[in-house]
Amino acid sequence: MPTQNLTQPFSCTYSPNVPELLQKLDCSIAISTYQAGKLVFISPVDDEKLVQLPRTFEKPMGIAYDSINQKIGLACKSTVEIFRNSDELAKYYPKAPNRYDALFVPRSTFYSGAIDIHDLRFGKSGTIFGVNTLFSCLVKIDDDYSFTPYWTPPFIDDMVSEDRCHLNGMAMENGLPKYVTMFNQGNKKQSWRTRITETGTLMDITTNKVLNEDLGMPHSPLIVGDKLFLLQSAKGNLVEVDRKTGEITEIVNLKGFVRGMAYYKDYLFIGLSKLRKNSSTFAKLPIADLANHSGIAIVHVPTGAFCGEIKYHTSVDEIFDIEIFPGFKRPNILNKNREESQLGISIPQKTFWAVKQ
Repeated sequence: MPTQNLTQPFSCTYSPNVPELLQKLDCSIAISTYQAGKLVFISPVDDEKLVQLPRTFEKPMGIAYDSINQKIGLACKSTVEIFRNSDELAKYYPKAPNRYDALFVPRSTFYSGAIDIHDLRFGKSGTIFGVNTLFSCLVKIDDDYSFTPYWTPPFIDDMVSEDRCHLNGMAMENGLPKYVTMFNQGNKKQSWRTRITETGTLMDITTNKVLNEDLGMPHSPLIVGDKLFLLQSAKGNLVEVDRKTGEITEIVNLKGFVRGMAYYKDYLFIGLSKLRKNSSTFAKLPIADLANHSGIAIVHVPTGAFCGEIKYHTSVDEIFDIEIFPGFKRPNILNKNREESQLGISIPQKTFWAVKQ
């Protein structure tokens, strides 16, 4: 791994092949870490080196990306933030002209309230779907309400802010939610905490069928072609799920707390988090002693082979979500608090960088 000062903020080491792989795939990675309050872009400089760009947000979790319209959705503590890419603003970015090949600038904010949104995805016709963990339901995010309920597990008898089953993950198919993960099927406030490693559940929301109810803290379900994958955080593994029987097959065990997953061109990018030893929820997990670092593991799907990793040494302890940005080798994003976000002006077919008054 490349030598560097491991005491600097966001210092990391990585397998020598990772920059070359991202160069070959022509993409960048984004991670959200609510623990550090950052969205971080990770990009290849060349075949040997990576560069990072961290931006500050309030408790960022789910990342949604609409590659057609080049929009990002980011679930934060009490809002969902929407950004859109402007190639022209990137080209003439005052602080670094011609450095970035994308610049995602703020376009709208939805005030959801502190509902603990986990996974977030763009769906049909630009609809924004989110996993509302606090109220145990899937929701649509729009400007009419804090949220509009879309689907609630059939065992939940009341919509209240009690995080009854720890609904957390959502897999999309044909622009609509298809599968969800949760920690149990309880109907009382935080009922999932009692047997957290044994009662994880995968459901098909179109039929309300329980496909599997013996999972270990399932997260990040993802449909790739006709296959369904998910992560068992408590067991540290990536599994494939038979969509008819619910039977799981382990693809690889990464021996860490796995959460957050994205797919691109035969590769899965999987988040690893360092467990908090003082946490009453996490400290007793079977994987606790092994989950001693955070980062990104890369798995080759056709062979199931582990083929590289990025390992953090400072700043990042917990990763929630991962997204891939195809076609961008050096993206940038501006939060609303950065002065530049007020100066970048876009209209159809034209952009301007305003002069600071």
